[in-house]
Amino acid sequence: MVDRGFRQPRYDEPLVFDLGRDGRRGFSFPDFTEAGSEEIPARIRRQDLRLPQLSEIEVVRHFTRLSQMNWGIDTGPYPLGSCTMKYNPRLNEEIASLDQVQMVHLLQECEELQGALELIYRLERALASLTGMHRFTLQPAAGAQGELTGCLIMRKYFKELGEERREVIVPDTAHGTNPASAAMAGFTVVEVPTGQDGCIDVEALKGAVSAERTAGIMMTNPNTLGIFEKDVLEIAGIVHDAGGLLYYDGANLQGIVGRARPGDMGFDLVHLNLHKTFSTPHGGGGPGSGPVGVKEPLEGFLPVPLVSEEEGKYRLFWEMPKSIGKVRGWYGAFPVLVRAYCYILTMGGAGLRLASGIAVLNANYFLKMVEGIRGFEMPFKGPLRKHEVVLSAQQLLEETGVTATDVSKALLDRGLHPPTIYFPQVVREAMMFEFTETETRESIDKYVDALREISALAYSNPQVLKRAPENTSVGRLDEVWANHPKTMTLSHRMCPGKGDQGAA
Repeated sequence: MVDRGFRQPRYDEPLVFDLGRDGRRGFSFPDFTEAGSEEIPARIRRQDLRLPQLSEIEVVRHFTRLSQMNWGIDTGPYPLGSCTMKYNPRLNEEIASLDQVQMVHLLQECEELQGALELIYRLERALASLTGMHRFTLQPAAGAQGELTGCLIMRKYFKELGEERREVIVPDTAHGTNPASAAMAGFTVVEVPTGQDGCIDVEALKGAVSAERTAGIMMTNPNTLGIFEKDVLEIAGIVHDAGGLLYYDGANLQGIVGRARPGDMGFDLVHLNLHKTFSTPHGGGGPGSGPVGVKEPLEGFLPVPLVSEEEGKYRLFWEMPKSIGKVRGWYGAFPVLVRAYCYILTMGGAGLRLASGIAVLNANYFLKMVEGIRGFEMPFKGPLRKHEVVLSAQQLLEETGVTATDVSKALLDRGLHPPTIYFPQVVREAMMFEFTETETRESIDKYVDALREISALAYSNPQVLKRAPENTSVGRLDEVWANHPKTMTLSHRMCPGKGDQGAA
């Protein structure tokens, strides 16, 4: 059996209301007089507060047990492909939590914000250097908003030229937000297929590009299969010759940071995910930051304000008549910017280059180790992968009836967080692993051993995998019902018993 080194204790934790008993108290409210309560309008006074009644230690133990049921990067790996869920140095967290960071408010006068504005200015310069861009806006709240910002810049750019270009080309391996962002910006999405080598089909691209209609192409490199687009310079030439722009989705920058720059590949616009590549923990909705960088001809279209420096003084620069306007309040998520700046300073150029190298090494080590495990195949044979690996469980499904979902549930039973599944959609029964540079060989080996064990079970007793997970606090969910909005109100059904197939 596999060494289940990341296993967490199992709890069947009751709801906090079920733990309470009448008369127990963990906190005493001030004694409000009748005269004081009368000052509160009757229409907003609560008559039935219905709070659970627990002692202080019961509250502490309840939430501590809940925290131990959660998965976190301090517990084990998050091998989610295209997400770069890596460990981030605690030093950066400590600095971002300082009062000098948390108490900053950008309605203060610029004279009072010189330190914050200098950090923003220096971070922008560092990101421009790392990507080969001219200027950056740090406003966008996440990668998807960065995409939308880039698409709005493209639209405004062609409007200023007096050209009605309404098509954006998107590869079929693109992140799902790419076509959504282009459509939200008013463009028609034109999809181009992936070739046999896992890269964009250049001949198909030539047929899709139009000198009258094409505003640009949105792509990432390495692409979503973890493969470096070897024809990127040719692609740039095709799009540029038609008058279009190249937009770089920075979700996969982890595979090349410090080694190759999108600007040198011919990209005109770039978005980065500071919460992926540059040291902000993410997941569960935030926090995030998706700066957008542009080459010099597009600088004037960036959101306002930018930070400028004159004779050692920093100020917010608003005089940009062609700007697309603000895309977010204030100037972005400042603590996230602080973390990114600290990360870049402490790593340095050599450290960033080393990190991407180890990320690529870990991915290819995993790829080599899973070769030959029955039921799992690597689509698009050929070049080594960059920072992530996509496996297909299609053979496993055809021969045993075990799906990628079943494999993921079985990984949970072995104390391992599953990978991204069913993405990219060009791979059937896709399982997408990204171990990042912060995982050890031993942690990767645990996944390899688990996949080997799951494969053996699939061919000998597949029904065991169909029941997984059986060693977690919640059994297998009815996934359709679990995603239904009404389940948000069904708190009494949130903890089904072992193996329960009901709602959760």
